[in-house]
Amino acid sequence: MRCRRCSKGRNRIGLAWKRGYIMKLSCILAVCVGVLFGTALAASGGKVPKKYTETIMTKGGEKLSFEMVLIPGGKFVMGSPEAEPSRKNDEDPQHEVHLKPFYLCTTETTYELFITYYEETVQEVKGEAKVVKRYKNKSGSSEDLDAITGPTPIYGDPTMGMGGGKHPSIGTTWHNAMTFCRWLSIKTGKKYRLPTEAEWEYAARAGGQAAYFFGGSPDKLKEYAWFEANSDQMTHEAAKKKPSPWGLYDMLGNVREWVYDFYSPTAYAADAKKQPPVNPMGPKKGKVHVARGGDWDSAASDLRCAARAFEEDWWRFQDPQEPKSKWWLPQMDFIGFRIAISIEPKQ
Repeated sequence: MRCRRCSKGRNRIGLAWKRGYIMKLSCILAVCVGVLFGTALAASGGKVPKKYTETIMTKGGEKLSFEMVLIPGGKFVMGSPEAEPSRKNDEDPQHEVHLKPFYLCTTETTYELFITYYEETVQEVKGEAKVVKRYKNKSGSSEDLDAITGPTPIYGDPTMGMGGGKHPSIGTTWHNAMTFCRWLSIKTGKKYRLPTEAEWEYAARAGGQAAYFFGGSPDKLKEYAWFEANSDQMTHEAAKKKPSPWGLYDMLGNVREWVYDFYSPTAYAADAKKQPPVNPMGPKKGKVHVARGGDWDSAASDLRCAARAFEEDWWRFQDPQEPKSKWWLPQMDFIGFRIAISIEPKQ
């Protein structure tokens, strides 16, 4: 178990904000954006753009944007070979995986984007059984409404002293990351989600098969990643290092990234029996989920494209609640997430 910085007696601060009429405006924009995206796809004869920019509006009227880049469909060998230094048993056996094309955000989800979600969905009272925020979905139908039960209030500094703004959001549970995706989907009219573990590794490899997308040695790692050797023991703003060949920033290091899959040390053995698996989504059941990519405090070997991590018991040790919160991982300043979106078939 790695040592983490202990809590420094941060003040208990409840962060809850009033709702505004801008939410209604953003829902109208979501309908328009969804229609325009579909229209552009149809006009291009079914060809999808190599990247696109998503823009949302905050309660205060500020526009926030992020870029999604096309990850081409294809096949790759998932896992690590026996000769790869520092490999672990749960990276075996290597097996071929086929994936359909999808979009992946060029950066990890930033604090400024995550706090917008928090402000619009946070429960008024900690421990409240259910608070519903209703939004029209992309169809605009009065019959077709959805609901978001948002996270409980944050106590203490949500940045954990790492910095807000363009820094990656940290300390959220897998459930919270999934709820963020649901909120963003309703807000934009597109179906955002977490990438699967196979999609994440495929994107991280960027067409290569070595330990890192730039080769088998970690010699160039400082050019692309924040980790124990150069991070100064903190996260850094997104996109300050070189991107991968596929235009992705911080796929290795900075913060670990939640993926969709449940964790199992034998998951690859099950997938290897298929001929070959197409868009695998991991085990159907499990207790904890996978996190990929390593973080600012990781050794270079934990930033290998095949390296796997998962939620461990000690991630919740500093949560005083019983039962433990399903929204927050107090003081776990090394875990974040990145969003993906499938390419819907032409209607």
